[in-house]
Amino acid sequence: MKNITFVSIFFLGVLCSFNSDAIDRKSFYAALSGHSEESIDREIANLGIGKKTSFSRAYLGAAQMKKADFLKAAGNKVKLFKKGAFSLEEEIKANSGNTEYRFLRLTIQENAPKILKYNKNIDEDKKAVLAGYSKLEPDLKEIIRNYAGSSKIINVDDLK
Repeated sequence: MKNITFVSIFFLGVLCSFNSDAIDRKSFYAALSGHSEESIDREIANLGIGKKTSFSRAYLGAAQMKKADFLKAAGNKVKLFKKGAFSLEEEIKANSGNTEYRFLRLTIQENAPKILKYNKNIDEDKKAVLAGYSKLEPDLKEIIRNYAGSSKIINVDDLK
């Protein structure tokens, strides 16, 4: 009986650790590309749960930058946007070869208000995304392809 209890607790712990580290990529990108403050808040809350990883920090930075869009006061918008940018930039510095982080930054740069001057790495990020695209997981390729359908920077023909 003790062995069964131990094994059950062990597997429950393993499952919980997988769930806390897992990021639902499709849900995250849907929130990032959408117009719902609630979905961004939900993603931010989910990213705050569990162990902090490079992915969760990069995703949280991007989500905070998107959340800034929904704030009323200009000062609060800029403050949250800069906080998110700092997180994302730190992860890109630490993982410069990570194509997904470059894609995140590219999408934000393309859509950020010009006044924020967050657009200095567009060409560099485009090159990184195109160079790494073929090695990406199928779900991320699909997300990038969908984005390219409406982007002024990357188009579907660029993706090979």
